[in-house]
Formats: sequence, C-alpha cells, structure tokens
Amino acid sequence: MKKILYLIPVLAGLIACQNHSNDYDASGAFESVETIVSTEASGTIMEFNLEEGMTLQPNQFVGYIDSVQLYLKKQQLRAQIDATVSQIPNISVQVSSLRAQLSLAKVNQMRMQKLFNASAATQQQLDDANNQVEVINNQIDAQLSSLGKTSVTLSRDVAPLERQIGQMNDQLSKCKIINPIHGTVLTKYAEDHEVAEPGKALYKIAETDTLILRAYLTGSQLSQAKLNQSVKVRVDKGDKDYRNYTGTIYWISDKAEFTPKTIQTKDERADLVYAIKVRVVNDGFLKIGMYGEVKL
Repeated sequence: MKKILYLIPVLAGLIACQNHSNDYDASGAFESVETIVSTEASGTIMEFNLEEGMTLQPNQFVGYIDSVQLYLKKQQLRAQIDATVSQIPNISVQVSSLRAQLSLAKVNQMRMQKLFNASAATQQQLDDANNQVEVINNQIDAQLSSLGKTSVTLSRDVAPLERQIGQMNDQLSKCKIINPIHGTVLTKYAEDHEVAEPGKALYKIAETDTLILRAYLTGSQLSQAKLNQSVKVRVDKGDKDYRNYTGTIYWISDKAEFTPKTIQTKDERADLVYAIKVRVVNDGFLKIGMYGEVKL
C-alpha cells in the first residue's frame, strides 16, 4: 500500500510533464530574410572588411573595387568640357566695340539733325548719319545672332559630356561596397584582390532583429489562426525550461502540404498541414535554425 501511495505523485508528475510538453499547437524552425549582396562594378577588390558572423549596420562601408580607370575617364571628360566651354564666346565683350561705334554714330546723328534744322547741314549729310546708325545696328544684330548660335552649339556639345560624367559618378559610387541592411553576415563569397564582375555575389546577410518562425498547423487548427493574430512563442532555454516570446502571424498558406519530416504537430497522425509564418522580435537569444513552438 505504501508503494502504491509513493507511485501516485510520481505518475502525476510524469503525466504533468507529458501534458506540459504537448501544450503547444504548432512547431517549426526560425528563419530570416536573407539578402545576397552583389557587386555592380567590374575590377579588382582592393578592400573587403567583413567576416562571417559580423553584425553590420545599414549604409556601412565594407570595401571598394578598383576605380582608377573610371576616375581617369572622368578627368578626361572634365578636360573636354573645359576646352569646349572656353570656346563659348563672351557676347557682351565681342559686341562692345560695335556698341561704342553705335554710340558715336548716334551722337553724330543728333548733331547732324540739329545742323540740318538750322540749315547748316545738307539732307545728304543727315542721311549719311542716319545710315551709319542703321548699318551699325544691323552689324550688332548679325553678330549677336552668330555668337548666339555658336554659344548654343557649344553648350549642346557640353551637355552629353556632362551626362557622361554623371554616368562616371554613378559607376564610381558603385565601386564602393555599401551594406544595405542591418543584419548578420552568414556567408562570405569573395576575398581581397579577387576580380569582381557585375552580378558577382560578395556576401549573404540576414536580418536578425526580427526572425520568422515557420510553423505548421493541422486542418483542424487552421480555423484558430488568422492574420495579425498575436500568439505565444517559446523556445528551449535548458533541459526543462523555456524562453517565452510574443509573435504575430503575418502569413498563412492557402495550400496544404505533407508534414515535413523534421516537424511535429500536435496531432502527429495528420498527414497534411498548413504553414504559417510568425514574426518574432529577437532579443539576441534567438538564432536561425532554432526550434520553436507556437501557442494560438
């Protein structure tokens, strides 16, 4: 009788432990959004300062690709622009002498008009003065037109060179290896002094501030899940302890699939399950690939 009484709390404890181990609705593994960073430039990798496991910040400079040839090309274009701009005429300077002649002609015209009014000059002399003013005006108009066309032509020659410099600046900026997002470097694909081509993968980085738990529900559990639903998430902290989090369901599969071999569901006899994705804020403890459990 004493042995039976002694076994009762032991069995109760085992039953409690068994129930505790099965009080979740779904399970799965943590994953993340992975980004493969590639180069858009061509050349030798001169510097590449990152290693696997490093945490990088957005817009962090991590290296650069040789850009000497691009820089020299840019300088050549700049020299061509300077040479072209130097040929653009200074219109006001080039017509200044004609304007000075026009001023003198107008003074003479006014003088002749007064003399003519006083019968001290002939009509021919007045006509000559008027014609002189008209001729100089025509010369100024012709020179302004010619110089204006030359200026427009040379300015148009400068425009495509400036656009080419813009392209050079864009290519030079792409020689810098700038990390796009905050995350942890998972894989490094290139090293210093290797030759890079556009599209060559340099490294893989994953956002780790927020991880995604891909879990699986049976058809009977599916009705309990909805988008933007807050759920409880737990992961193993030790042999008999758990670490608890709050997650949000942001994706539910609309198609059933066979239960993955590595995943257990509450109803282990179910053949078909539905995948859900739960977004969980990472406090630094969660790792990619870690096993987690969901309570709806």
